Amino acid sequence: MTHDPRQPVAPERFVADVLRNRFNRAIVERLDDLKLPDAWLVAGCLFQTVWNLRWGQPAEAGIRDYDIFYFDGHDLSKHAEAAVSERAAALFADLGVPIEIKNQARVHLWYEDYFGQPYAALRSAREGIDRFLVGCTAVGIRPHTAGPRSSHTVYAPYGLQDLYRGVLTRNRSMDHGPLFERKCRDYQLRWPGLTWEADLST
Repeated sequence: MTHDPRQPVAPERFVADVLRNRFNRAIVERLDDLKLPDAWLVAGCLFQTVWNLRWGQPAEAGIRDYDIFYFDGHDLSKHAEAAVSERAAALFADLGVPIEIKNQARVHLWYEDYFGQPYAALRSAREGIDRFLVGCTAVGIRPHTAGPRSSHTVYAPYGLQDLYRGVLTRNRSMDHGPLFERKCRDYQLRWPGLTWEADLST
């Protein structure tokens, strides 16, 4: 799969590519069944599918887990999030892949202890996507609830161009240098064709 870097990437192409991963397709098809507010399939299962296709690997190759974000500001307890995880595990049990599901309304409660960096409270699941450390990896997809079940909404706040170019760029709004570097090195080990713009100011 190649992309002319001079041409914009249409959301429709992104949808078609990520749904070539059969697990992505199944999760998106069932996502509304969880009845979660502001729910999105996000992150590695999407952008890594694009990279797999670009470099001739099976769509599902090397994808470690499948991430779902939702936003429920009414209950920030671990118990409520764990209950949602149990429902998701049951719904997707037949897929046989790890499903990670996080309430973005409570990320600020644990992020600093886990990553060592402060994290302001979010106001939506989309804001959680906005803060991905590597700009081109900030992507999400969900069923378009106002239209036919076969349509989808794409959220890519920094565009899709760098994703398809295979260029890893720092998200200046979340400049956690060492963690950004670790992510880039891990991605490059798995997809050697990726390039890393370590410092956008140069």
